Amino acid sequence: MRNRQRGSNLGLLLLASQVFQLGIDNIPPVTLATLGLNVYLFLFPVKPLLQTCLSVREAYLYRDWSRLLLSPFHHADDMHLYFNMASLLWKGIKLERKLGGAWFAYLLSVFSLLTGLVYLLLEMGLTHMTEDSSYSLQCAVGFSGVLFGLKVVNNHYHPGGATYIMGLPIANRYSCWVELILIHIMNPGTSFIGHLAGILVGLLYTAGPLKSLMKTCAGFVTSNGQHGGQQTYYNSSGKSSLFYREILI
Repeated sequence: MRNRQRGSNLGLLLLASQVFQLGIDNIPPVTLATLGLNVYLFLFPVKPLLQTCLSVREAYLYRDWSRLLLSPFHHADDMHLYFNMASLLWKGIKLERKLGGAWFAYLLSVFSLLTGLVYLLLEMGLTHMTEDSSYSLQCAVGFSGVLFGLKVVNNHYHPGGATYIMGLPIANRYSCWVELILIHIMNPGTSFIGHLAGILVGLLYTAGPLKSLMKTCAGFVTSNGQHGGQQTYYNSSGKSSLFYREILI
């Protein structure tokens, strides 16, 4: 497992340039706060990277469940942070304006937790099916799993159109799957399972029971004396995580 590479912090400069080009006033508050949290934790991490990345061994076998909360918001290096946050800006601006700030914050919280849980389940399944313990040792950090989930949701709320990937037009409904495969082919060190987990969580929201469950939970909270109805929470309707390996000694 390698340590964080700080380098020249070119990624931070690129990110700052992009934020100022967009204009801070044009970035919705939840998106801006999420970006700020990721940058802050990059500069002042809660723990060393080895103690924040998510793996079956560390989270499930050793019961370090705090990694579920920490791993999405820590990044391996400044370029890893830049690519993920640039993607967050584009998706966050569109989705937060569509869903409203409170519901978007709720969505980010649920996706951050569920993507990690699905990642663990997939890695555990691969360990048992292949009898290869290395799947339980793969340790991932970064926000890109959540971003893949947000891409599915964004394509659901903005159907139609195409995304150009390597110069080829790909229908938006299929673009996340094409990106999943291409990213892994072009950079085998990226977290294929982490990205797949994000897509599955996005599908649970758009085509499964997750959205209804979230509305039910939000309605339960508001019915206990907070703000009125569910409408308070919603309106109508990477670069990739890097893998790290540890060797058991």
